[in-house]
Amino acid sequence: MVSDQASRRNSVKQLRCRECGRLRDFEPAYVCGHCFGPLEVAYDLAAVGQRVSRESIAKGPNTIWRYRELLPAPTGEPIDLGTGFTPLVKAPNLGKVLGLDHLYLKNDTLNPTGSFKDRNVAVATNFARSYGFDTLSCSSTGNLAGSVAAYAARAGLRALVFIPAGLEPGKVGAASAYGATVVEVNGTYDDVNRLCVELADLYGWAIVNVN
Repeated sequence: MVSDQASRRNSVKQLRCRECGRLRDFEPAYVCGHCFGPLEVAYDLAAVGQRVSRESIAKGPNTIWRYRELLPAPTGEPIDLGTGFTPLVKAPNLGKVLGLDHLYLKNDTLNPTGSFKDRNVAVATNFARSYGFDTLSCSSTGNLAGSVAAYAARAGLRALVFIPAGLEPGKVGAASAYGATVVEVNGTYDDVNRLCVELADLYGWAIVNVN
């Protein structure tokens, strides 16, 4: 894939391994090439501090994209289903049990597909499209499948969802409704995830994993 370097936010520096700390270029990758640890985004916090303020965030849309300066997403109009800006609900009874006077719960069931995973998938979809991927893939037992399928449909991408065989139909019904290809795999979730990763590497798919 040829990356669209000009489309990246200049607040993103590199990718950092959470296990060994090694840095690598910001590019499509999901594990460290040295120790196979998970990767996270390394930001230029000085650059972020010069551009971002409470006021600038408050002027943004009522979605996850009001925080786009803090996300590894390309510039331009994002692929958006209205994810984010879900309400905080005060939980006084639970707060009493935990000894907390001001406890609030984030109600992410009000995201487009009813799951917090819409947040991760929103960013991943925009990232994948900016790098020229035409397919989103994932291994899932339910919520991630629906989110990937919904965002792929909005972006005009193909969606491939791998699930353990015998999963209740209700858990993947949304993925099918959004037009994803659902592949049942005999084995555990780890087996499903391993197969998805291997095929994504082989065929050049973008893979979305929220674990």
